[in-house]
Amino acid sequence: MDNPLDFSGKAVIVTGGGKGVGKGITERFLEAGASVLICGRGEPDALPSAGGNTAQFVACDVRDYEQIEACVAAAVERFGRLDVLVNNAGGAPYAEAATASPRFSESIIRLNLIAPLNFSQVANRVMQEQPEGGCIINIASVSTIRPSPGTAAYGAAKAGLVNLGTSLAVEWAPRVRVNALVVGLTETEQSHLHYGDEAGIAAVGATIPLGRMAVPRDVGNACLFLASPLASYVSGTNFAVHGGGEKPAFLAAANVDQ
Repeated sequence: MDNPLDFSGKAVIVTGGGKGVGKGITERFLEAGASVLICGRGEPDALPSAGGNTAQFVACDVRDYEQIEACVAAAVERFGRLDVLVNNAGGAPYAEAATASPRFSESIIRLNLIAPLNFSQVANRVMQEQPEGGCIINIASVSTIRPSPGTAAYGAAKAGLVNLGTSLAVEWAPRVRVNALVVGLTETEQSHLHYGDEAGIAAVGATIPLGRMAVPRDVGNACLFLASPLASYVSGTNFAVHGGGEKPAFLAAANVDQ
C-alpha cells in the first residue's frame, strides 16, 4: 500500500511557520515530502529544513487581505497547486480585560479570527478548482474550552475559530475539509517568558495528565494526520492535542483521604 503520510507532490502553506509551534508543523510536512511555503511579517533567520527539504518564504501580514491573496498566489505559482492550509499565526500578550483598549481587543480578534477566515476564503477558491480538493487546519487553543484570564479576547477569538471551522466544513464540503486543533500548553523557544526557568516549565508540565507540555512536533504530527488520507472522513471536528487536559483545581485543594 502507498504510504498515506507521504506528501510528495503536495503543497502546503503554514502561516507563522518559521518559529514555535508553526516551525514544528512546517518541519513535519517537510519530512513527509511536501513543498511548504511559510509566511510572516519578517523572514526567520533560518528557513525550516527537514528531510532534505527546505521551506520557502513569503512576507505576509495575515491581517491584510491583499497580502493574503498574494501569498496564496505565490504558492500556486511556485508549486502549481495548494493542498493544505494551516492557519497557525496568532497569539496575544497579557492584558486585563478591565483596562484593555478597544483597539487592542479588536487587533487580537483580527489576528486570531478574522485573519484565518480571510486566509481560508482565499485558499478555498484554489482548492475548489482542484480535483483532489484540499484541507484547512485551524490552530486553536485550550483557551477555547476553559477560562482565559489575561487573554480574554484571545480566548474568545479562538473559540470563534473553532465554531468557524464547523460552518466552513459544511459550506465547502465535499471538496474541502476543515478542522481545528485544540492545542494545549506547548514548550517552545519562548516558554521561559510564560512559565519561568526549567524548573517552572517542569512544574507546569507535571500538572498535565501525560506529565509534560506538548512540543511543536506533537502538533505537527496531528496536522499531518488531519491532512492525510487517513482523515479523509474527518471534517468539522475539534481535535484535542492537550495531553489529557488540565487537572481540576479541586483535586489539589481537597483534603479527603484518597
